[in-house]
Amino acid sequence: MTAGSVQDHRSREGGIIVYPVYSRRSGGLSVGINLFPDRKRCSFDCAYCEVFPFETDVSFNLETMKAALRSAILDAGERKIPVRDICFSGSGEPAMSSHFAEALEAAAVLRNKLAREAKLVMITNGTGLLEPPGGNAPALFDFLRTSARAPATALHIWLKLDAGTEAWYAAMDRSPVPYERLVSGIRNFAASGAPFILQTMVCKINGRLPPPEEAAAWAALVTELARTGGAEAGQSGGLQAVQIYGKVRPAPEDPLAEAVPAAVLEDRAALLRAALAGAGRAVPVEVYE
Repeated sequence: MTAGSVQDHRSREGGIIVYPVYSRRSGGLSVGINLFPDRKRCSFDCAYCEVFPFETDVSFNLETMKAALRSAILDAGERKIPVRDICFSGSGEPAMSSHFAEALEAAAVLRNKLAREAKLVMITNGTGLLEPPGGNAPALFDFLRTSARAPATALHIWLKLDAGTEAWYAAMDRSPVPYERLVSGIRNFAASGAPFILQTMVCKINGRLPPPEEAAAWAALVTELARTGGAEAGQSGGLQAVQIYGKVRPAPEDPLAEAVPAAVLEDRAALLRAALAGAGRAVPVEVYE
């Protein structure tokens, strides 16, 4: 099996808990962990979401996950394919699963034994960082901050930020979570000093590109977050990198969301790089077509 022959990501929709996939952002083999093998569960309803409707009678089981993850890592080793990361994503928002903490700890143990070079990654929309009514950081906020800093896990948090304005957030992510509340949670997480990477999908919605004012607002917000974290790229905390990526996979609501030319992604990256340079922040900005 070469990296290019890894089974298509859509196999996760058949109810598989652990699934190997070639990831462009990982640069090779990523072993995914799906905490929702029975059906999609997410606090967002993104227009570009690639998870097709499905329903199975498979429930998440920690022992099943551990056995399947061990098998996937050993299989990759036998085929001399390096595992780039072990990634919590799958058919929903990992923060919504009551199994996330124990699954992360179990994955860390196996990674440390069998694939020490592999990163542990969580792809999240950030809603697990929100303060509950009455204030105080939620338990997950503290858990993620600790997991990102702890050597045993060194969790890489890939945090979604698709929009710089409320209007584009409503078009792209279609979440009942108020935009300002979400951004406040992300700001607080950045201020906590936890290391994280921002991910931004750039695509057309209803045939329309993000308007110039949206792109400018997004660049300003990302630059603010880079300042808030108080850390330069490569240091222990704060914003570590920004990943800008385009739509390449089919989605249930196509053609509501459409891919954009590579030049649009590069223009967005150039806009952000200029804003970060003006603020004196050396944060890598990566483009994935």
